[in-house]
Amino acid sequence: MPSLFRFLTVIAVIVGVVYGAIYALANFVNPKPREITVSIPPDKFQKK
Repeated sequence: MPSLFRFLTVIAVIVGVVYGAIYALANFVNPKPREITVSIPPDKFQKK
């Protein structure tokens, strides 16, 4: 039984670290806005 508790504790710590990393990336890292230009061929505008 102690090995089960140790296993669950290790899993809980790993999940906590991953959750903390995702939270930090979502809240403290700001992406740089930039313009995006997409070329659309003229034949896409013609009705078929």
